[in-house]
Amino acid sequence: MSVQFTAKTRKRLVALTVAAGLATGVVGCGGGGGEDEKPKGSASASKDAGSAPDAQQGQREEPLAELKGRDGLLLRITSAERDAGGFLTVNGDLKNDGAKSVMVPAGLRGDETEIARHGRSLGGATLVDSAEKKRYYVLRDTEGRPLTTSDLGQMKPGETVPVFMQFPSPPASTTEVTFQLPTFPSATISISG
Repeated sequence: MSVQFTAKTRKRLVALTVAAGLATGVVGCGGGGGEDEKPKGSASASKDAGSAPDAQQGQREEPLAELKGRDGLLLRITSAERDAGGFLTVNGDLKNDGAKSVMVPAGLRGDETEIARHGRSLGGATLVDSAEKKRYYVLRDTEGRPLTTSDLGQMKPGETVPVFMQFPSPPASTTEVTFQLPTFPSATISISG
């Protein structure tokens, strides 16, 4: 049984590492300043000079959306960035804003059998492009695991967990989409990149 647990844990770690690498690549490929501005970083991303994570920190000051869920859960969406590879990565923070510990609801993973068998995740998230009349679901790897934060469990009061979700990218003409996640209200978010 411990061998199965270790194998599953290793697979999840590899998937998370790959997804984090993709997300970092998306952030690292952003910015379009000229060569003269390289030491300063992206002009619109942050007040501080630095790497891509600093750009995300600057965006966290003013989130694209704040969604209040059940039991004091708060989802702050800090970025929705398109990359040249045809992906859209939504980043944010999930916070227990309540006074008691709370278990992250299993319903956030959605009700698709393939995603549900991989544990608690944000696999139920969707993006709706009203102009194109299309809905985009969280991408999956070759084993059916959602390309999103997973293994979510108990959260203590005040605890914050960084989260991400990766989707197929809507057409370049689409600059806003409606973000939906089970148990949270919908919100319109702007796409960058």
